[in-house]
Amino acid sequence: MSPGRSCPLDYRYRASDIAHAPLPEGLRGLETLYVVGGLYGNPEALAAVLAAFEAEPGGRRKALVFNGDFHWFDAEPDGFATVQAAVMRHWATRGNVETELAREQIGAAGCGCAYPDFVDSATVAHSNRIIERLHAAVPAGQRAVLAALPPFLRAEVAGMAVGIVHGDAESLAGWCFSQEAFKAPEAVAAAGRACEDARVAVFASSHSCLPVLQGLGGGRWLANNGAAGMPNVAGQDFGLLTRLSRQPARDALVQVRSGALHLALCPIRFDPEAWWRRFESLWPPGSAAHDSYATRIRAGVAYPRGQILRPAPPGAT
Repeated sequence: MSPGRSCPLDYRYRASDIAHAPLPEGLRGLETLYVVGGLYGNPEALAAVLAAFEAEPGGRRKALVFNGDFHWFDAEPDGFATVQAAVMRHWATRGNVETELAREQIGAAGCGCAYPDFVDSATVAHSNRIIERLHAAVPAGQRAVLAALPPFLRAEVAGMAVGIVHGDAESLAGWCFSQEAFKAPEAVAAAGRACEDARVAVFASSHSCLPVLQGLGGGRWLANNGAAGMPNVAGQDFGLLTRLSRQPARDALVQVRSGALHLALCPIRFDPEAWWRRFESLWPPGSAAHDSYATRIRAGVAYPRGQILRPAPPGAT
């Protein structure tokens, strides 16, 4: 098993497992659902998410799910505890980060990212070092809390079934719902079949760090918010969240409608200077996280906005 590249067996499940997952009362009959993946321990982004969710109408008919990797850069006990406490007031699933943090010792999977071949070896090595430092910062008692989180959830918004995963329909750290994978028509077709097997109209994912809103045919969609805690689009410095609602989003980077459901990727507008100061105080130059992420946090990414929204290919049903 290659640390950072491989996927442990306990990450695996089937799309049919999602079909048979219970529908919690708090995720049933919703008007609005936020799915927030890849917060990465950014408290500035966390505060912005909570404020936006609070401003949404709906009362008990709205919900917020953190779908994994809400920890990453928060590698000191107080910061970790702050993020953990806020997340646990809402719904949450485990990402690969939380799954590895729940272990008493870091296992052979390293960070558990299951990076594909197109990710360079330096990034893999940096991530393995980050998880080692973060593991040492987990406060007493929190490993059991993380271990108890599910790998996926099922929700219902505007009468439509939603599968909430971290990776893809078969693995907690899968990359089949990444924007890179969807460049191949067969990946789009496979995701459509996964929707059928999971009995959902929409999958909400993150893990692969770049956003994509992919049509799968037959009114089915895949929404990957990229990263809530880092820039996602060329020329912009905000994070993104997935918003599913009976009402259209007022502030959406991209948005589509399927039946009664409006599906959007919405900006998380946090203070980038405050976050940079906090990040660099924890991860100074020469540290693994600084080497791997400082350029993205400070200067953003080259990913064009025009590549995010992708209609279903011809013939998709």
